[in-house]
Amino acid sequence: MTVIKRILFAVFLTVAGLPLSAQQKSDSADYRFSFVADKDMFFTPWSGNGKELERLLSAINEHRSAIEAGQMYLLVTSYGTDGNAEQTATEVAKIRRSRVKSELIVRGKVKEAHFVTDQSFDAAYTDGSGKSLRNIVIVTLPASVVKVAEIAGAEAAARVEAYNKEISGEAERERLAAEEKAKAEREAKERTERERLAAEQAAREKAEAERTERERVAAEQAEKERLVREEQARLQAEQAAKATPYHFAVRANLLRWATLTPDLGLEWRINRHVGILVNGSWTSWTWNDSDRRYALWEVNPEVRYYIGKEKRGYIGAMYKAGTFNYKLSATGKQGDLTGGGLVGGYQLKLNRALALDFTLGVGCVRADYDKYTVIDGVRVKRGKESKNWWGPTQAGVTLVWTIF
Repeated sequence: MTVIKRILFAVFLTVAGLPLSAQQKSDSADYRFSFVADKDMFFTPWSGNGKELERLLSAINEHRSAIEAGQMYLLVTSYGTDGNAEQTATEVAKIRRSRVKSELIVRGKVKEAHFVTDQSFDAAYTDGSGKSLRNIVIVTLPASVVKVAEIAGAEAAARVEAYNKEISGEAERERLAAEEKAKAEREAKERTERERLAAEQAAREKAEAERTERERVAAEQAEKERLVREEQARLQAEQAAKATPYHFAVRANLLRWATLTPDLGLEWRINRHVGILVNGSWTSWTWNDSDRRYALWEVNPEVRYYIGKEKRGYIGAMYKAGTFNYKLSATGKQGDLTGGGLVGGYQLKLNRALALDFTLGVGCVRADYDKYTVIDGVRVKRGKESKNWWGPTQAGVTLVWTIF
């Protein structure tokens, strides 16, 4: 019975020691390799590199199964790299890391996939005694989960972290607790920064709102003053301007007459501001043995509101209706047109009775018409179409003769 108890006790001690042994094996160790300044060659006999290499190869053999399973990685990092005349410090550091990895791949029977390679660091490496060293390549085994995640990705880091949790015990829990604490501190710092930025944004928005309000009040005051000045100027202009008698005037659009389209109209000025007028146009031309034709009649009523000190400028609304018959090619078009829009212009006074009226109208005109051809003097219908035109619909340089 005593023998059985001793055997069970020995087995218990062995099992209890396993986590401690595994924990020691998973602790990270740095392996330092020195390089000659300005050189990128890896000399194993120089500055203890050979002894350090043997120590690292022994550690690789010890952890080979975990390395090959992707549960441990070798981290290769450059420190305090000096450049030379042909190469920058970054290029030298890259070659040095590659040389160390090549040596380990050949002698340690590992693969490129077993490494995570960090970038070159300008800062020197500080050893355990506080001494600052340059031109150093450090191989860390195993690489930390953070570095694996940063370089190899989340999936590789997850394998490493699961392996560490499996073998590390209390040390891993302490590390996780430290990371959690650091994370909490970082989140607290970020929260403080967000609150500071929010406070600054609120202050800026408040200042902007106050500035906008001041500008609005100033703009309203300026607008009130402008309206008062304009009203005063309008009243002064009305008082100073001579009263224009109500009158009738005869109108002739010279642009229409220039296109051989006779045009006449009448305007009745109800008062100094408002005028009602109507223009009419008519023409009918044939040539080429009546095979070509240009015929049109059109009525164009209009209401105007005169503006300005002298009441020479105006704006208004117009309407037009008429019929047309055009055959300027093999196909003729005959139909009706209607439309309307806005007009504006200015009357240039020539003397007490005559003036030139410059007019431009914009709006929409719709034309509904039949298409036809002429065969042996007979019109043959070729279809029916409708079109809408948006844009300038009226233009005129009109001679205005005030009758009374």
